[in-house]
Amino acid sequence: MLTTSLPTVEVNPSTKPTAAVIWLHGFGADGHDFESIIPQLKLPANLAIRFVFPHAPMRNITMMNGESARAWFDIDMTKGAIDVDGIKKSTFQVKDLIQQEIDNGIPADKIVLAGFSQGGAIALNTALFYRKPLAGILALSTFLPVTEGLGSKKTKFNAEIPILCCHGNQDEVLPLAMGKAAFDTLTSHNYDVQWKEYDMPHSVCPQQILDISAWFQKVLS
Repeated sequence: MLTTSLPTVEVNPSTKPTAAVIWLHGFGADGHDFESIIPQLKLPANLAIRFVFPHAPMRNITMMNGESARAWFDIDMTKGAIDVDGIKKSTFQVKDLIQQEIDNGIPADKIVLAGFSQGGAIALNTALFYRKPLAGILALSTFLPVTEGLGSKKTKFNAEIPILCCHGNQDEVLPLAMGKAAFDTLTSHNYDVQWKEYDMPHSVCPQQILDISAWFQKVLS
Protein backbone atom coordinates (compact mmCIF):
# COMPACT_ATOMS: atom_id res chain seq x y z
CA MET A 1 0.00 0.00 0.00
CA LEU A 2 1.32 3.43 -0.92
CA THR A 3 1.52 5.89 1.94
CA THR A 4 2.43 9.51 2.35
CA SER A 5 5.23 10.20 4.81
CA LEU A 6 4.12 12.10 7.87
CA PRO A 7 5.89 15.36 8.77
CA THR A 8 7.57 15.11 12.16
CA VAL A 9 9.14 17.09 14.96
CA GLU A 10 12.39 15.42 16.07
CA VAL A 11 14.35 15.94 19.27
CA ASN A 12 17.75 14.27 19.25
CA PRO A 13 20.06 13.47 22.17
CA SER A 14 23.49 15.06 22.48
CA THR A 15 25.11 11.78 21.46
CA LYS A 16 24.33 9.29 18.72
CA PRO A 17 20.84 7.90 19.40
CA THR A 18 20.62 4.25 20.37
CA ALA A 19 16.83 4.16 20.88
CA ALA A 20 13.75 5.97 19.62
CA VAL A 21 10.31 6.91 20.89
CA ILE A 22 7.66 7.64 18.27
CA TRP A 23 4.99 9.62 20.14
CA LEU A 24 1.56 10.24 18.58
CA HIS A 25 -0.51 13.22 19.72
CA GLY A 26 -4.24 13.32 20.33
CA PHE A 27 -7.13 14.63 18.25
CA GLY A 28 -6.80 18.26 17.16
CA ALA A 29 -3.24 18.67 18.45
CA ASP A 30 0.02 18.36 16.50
CA GLY A 31 3.52 16.97 16.81
CA HIS A 32 4.60 19.75 19.17
CA ASP A 33 2.05 18.70 21.80
CA PHE A 34 4.35 16.45 23.83
CA GLU A 35 7.66 18.03 22.82
CA SER A 36 7.89 19.94 26.12
CA ILE A 37 7.57 16.77 28.18
CA ILE A 38 11.11 15.59 27.31
CA PRO A 39 13.01 17.69 29.90
CA GLN A 40 10.36 16.82 32.50
CA LEU A 41 11.19 13.13 32.08
CA LYS A 42 14.70 13.80 33.43
CA LEU A 43 16.11 10.81 31.63
CA PRO A 44 19.77 9.89 32.30
CA ALA A 45 22.26 11.27 29.79
CA ASN A 46 23.48 7.79 28.88
CA LEU A 47 20.02 6.87 27.60
CA ALA A 48 20.36 8.35 24.11
CA ILE A 49 16.77 8.49 22.85
CA ARG A 50 15.58 10.23 19.70
CA PHE A 51 12.01 11.45 20.14
CA VAL A 52 9.90 11.59 17.00
CA PHE A 53 6.59 13.46 17.16
CA PRO A 54 4.62 13.11 13.91
CA HIS A 55 1.84 15.46 12.84
CA ALA A 56 -1.40 13.61 12.10
CA PRO A 57 -2.92 14.38 8.68
CA MET A 58 -5.56 17.04 8.28
CA ARG A 59 -8.90 15.37 7.59
CA ASN A 60 -12.59 16.24 7.51
CA ILE A 61 -14.24 15.29 10.81
CA THR A 62 -17.86 14.13 10.74
CA MET A 63 -18.69 15.23 14.29
CA MET A 64 -17.44 18.73 13.35
CA ASN A 65 -19.79 18.92 10.35
CA GLY A 66 -16.97 18.17 7.97
CA GLU A 67 -14.57 20.81 9.26
CA SER A 68 -10.89 19.93 9.02
CA ALA A 69 -8.64 19.01 11.95
CA ARG A 70 -5.53 16.99 12.61
CA ALA A 71 -6.68 13.48 13.42
CA TRP A 72 -5.51 9.91 13.06
CA PHE A 73 -9.03 8.84 12.05
CA ASP A 74 -12.51 10.30 11.65
CA ILE A 75 -14.97 10.62 14.53
CA ASP A 76 -18.70 10.18 13.99
CA MET A 77 -20.53 10.32 17.32
CA THR A 78 -23.96 9.91 15.69
CA LYS A 79 -23.22 6.45 14.32
CA GLY A 80 -20.66 5.40 16.91
CA ALA A 81 -18.77 3.65 14.13
CA ILE A 82 -15.00 3.24 14.06
CA ASP A 83 -13.23 4.68 11.01
CA VAL A 84 -11.47 1.44 10.10
CA ASP A 85 -10.05 2.83 6.84
CA GLY A 86 -8.61 5.85 8.64
CA ILE A 87 -7.07 3.64 11.31
CA LYS A 88 -5.52 1.38 8.66
CA LYS A 89 -4.01 4.30 6.77
CA SER A 90 -2.55 5.87 9.92
CA THR A 91 -1.20 2.47 10.97
CA PHE A 92 0.66 2.11 7.67
CA GLN A 93 2.05 5.63 8.03
CA VAL A 94 3.35 4.88 11.52
CA LYS A 95 4.90 1.66 10.25
CA ASP A 96 6.77 3.83 7.74
CA LEU A 97 8.11 5.94 10.62
CA ILE A 98 9.31 2.80 12.41
CA GLN A 99 11.08 1.68 9.25
CA GLN A 100 12.74 5.09 8.92
CA GLU A 101 14.18 4.69 12.42
CA ILE A 102 15.39 1.18 11.57
CA ASP A 103 16.98 2.53 8.38
CA ASN A 104 18.69 5.18 10.53
CA GLY A 105 20.34 2.48 12.62
CA ILE A 106 17.92 2.04 15.54
CA PRO A 107 17.07 -1.64 16.13
CA ALA A 108 13.35 -2.40 16.18
CA ASP A 109 13.62 -3.69 19.74
CA LYS A 110 14.85 -0.25 20.82
CA ILE A 111 11.80 1.56 19.45
CA VAL A 112 8.82 2.48 21.63
CA LEU A 113 5.47 3.50 20.20
CA ALA A 114 3.71 6.01 22.45
CA GLY A 115 0.41 7.77 21.98
CA PHE A 116 -2.19 9.90 23.72
CA SER A 117 -5.94 9.47 23.11
CA GLN A 118 -6.40 8.88 19.35
CA GLY A 119 -2.63 8.56 19.08
CA GLY A 120 -2.62 5.85 21.71
CA ALA A 121 -5.22 3.88 19.77
CA ILE A 122 -3.00 3.98 16.69
CA ALA A 123 0.09 3.08 18.72
CA LEU A 124 -1.67 -0.02 20.06
CA ASN A 125 -3.12 -1.04 16.71
CA THR A 126 0.27 -0.65 15.01
CA ALA A 127 2.58 -2.26 17.53
CA LEU A 128 0.43 -5.26 18.47
CA PHE A 129 0.50 -6.52 14.89
CA TYR A 130 3.97 -5.28 13.86
CA ARG A 131 6.13 -8.05 12.45
CA LYS A 132 9.34 -7.19 14.26
CA PRO A 133 9.79 -7.09 18.05
CA LEU A 134 9.45 -3.56 19.44
CA ALA A 135 10.58 -2.22 22.84
CA GLY A 136 7.16 -1.29 24.19
CA ILE A 137 3.83 0.53 23.88
CA LEU A 138 2.91 3.57 25.97
CA ALA A 139 -0.88 3.96 25.84
CA LEU A 140 -2.04 7.23 27.42
CA SER A 141 -5.72 8.01 28.07
CA THR A 142 -6.79 5.86 25.16
CA PHE A 143 -8.72 2.80 24.05
CA LEU A 144 -8.24 -0.31 21.94
CA PRO A 145 -9.82 0.41 18.55
CA VAL A 146 -9.73 -3.07 17.02
CA THR A 147 -10.32 -6.05 19.31
CA GLU A 148 -11.74 -8.57 16.84
CA GLY A 149 -9.18 -11.27 16.18
CA LEU A 150 -6.71 -9.89 18.73
CA GLY A 151 -6.13 -13.33 20.14
CA SER A 152 -6.10 -15.30 16.90
CA LYS A 153 -4.00 -12.69 15.07
CA LYS A 154 -1.53 -12.21 17.92
CA THR A 155 1.90 -12.28 16.32
CA LYS A 156 4.87 -14.05 17.83
CA PHE A 157 6.97 -10.95 17.24
CA ASN A 158 5.24 -8.78 19.85
CA ALA A 159 3.50 -11.40 21.95
CA GLU A 160 5.60 -10.34 24.95
CA ILE A 161 5.84 -6.61 24.29
CA PRO A 162 5.71 -4.47 27.48
CA ILE A 163 2.63 -2.20 27.54
CA LEU A 164 1.98 0.64 29.98
CA CYS A 165 -1.63 1.88 30.08
CA CYS A 166 -2.22 5.18 31.91
CA HIS A 167 -5.63 6.83 32.41
CA GLY A 168 -7.25 9.55 34.47
CA ASN A 169 -10.24 8.70 36.65
CA GLN A 170 -11.76 12.12 35.84
CA ASP A 171 -11.43 11.77 32.07
CA GLU A 172 -14.44 13.44 30.43
CA VAL A 173 -13.35 12.73 26.85
CA LEU A 174 -12.50 9.02 26.96
CA PRO A 175 -13.99 7.70 30.22
CA LEU A 176 -11.87 5.53 32.48
CA ALA A 177 -14.01 2.52 31.56
CA MET A 178 -12.73 2.66 27.96
CA GLY A 179 -9.13 2.53 29.06
CA LYS A 180 -9.86 -0.21 31.57
CA ALA A 181 -11.64 -2.23 28.88
CA ALA A 182 -8.50 -2.04 26.72
CA PHE A 183 -6.37 -3.17 29.65
CA ASP A 184 -8.74 -6.05 30.41
CA THR A 185 -8.76 -7.19 26.77
CA LEU A 186 -4.96 -7.12 26.58
CA THR A 187 -4.71 -8.97 29.90
CA SER A 188 -7.14 -11.63 28.70
CA HIS A 189 -4.80 -12.29 25.76
CA ASN A 190 -1.81 -12.63 28.10
CA TYR A 191 0.02 -9.46 27.11
CA ASP A 192 2.61 -8.00 29.49
CA VAL A 193 0.48 -4.98 30.39
CA GLN A 194 0.54 -2.62 33.38
CA TRP A 195 -2.26 -0.29 34.50
CA LYS A 196 -1.69 3.13 36.09
CA GLU A 197 -4.64 5.27 37.21
CA TYR A 198 -4.38 8.94 38.18
CA ASP A 199 -6.59 11.64 39.70
CA MET A 200 -6.70 13.74 36.53
CA PRO A 201 -8.90 14.56 33.51
CA HIS A 202 -7.95 13.90 29.85
CA SER A 203 -4.37 15.05 30.29
CA VAL A 204 -1.07 14.16 31.95
CA CYS A 205 0.07 14.81 35.52
CA PRO A 206 3.44 15.03 37.35
CA GLN A 207 3.28 11.57 38.91
CA GLN A 208 2.44 10.09 35.52
CA ILE A 209 5.50 11.76 33.99
CA LEU A 210 7.68 10.19 36.68
CA ASP A 211 6.14 6.78 35.99
CA ILE A 212 6.67 7.18 32.23
CA SER A 213 10.31 8.09 32.80
CA ALA A 214 10.89 5.01 34.94
CA TRP A 215 9.17 2.82 32.36
CA PHE A 216 11.25 4.25 29.47
CA GLN A 217 14.40 3.53 31.45
CA LYS A 218 13.25 -0.02 32.08
CA VAL A 219 12.30 -0.97 28.51
CA LEU A 220 15.07 0.97 26.71
CA SER A 221 18.05 0.46 29.02
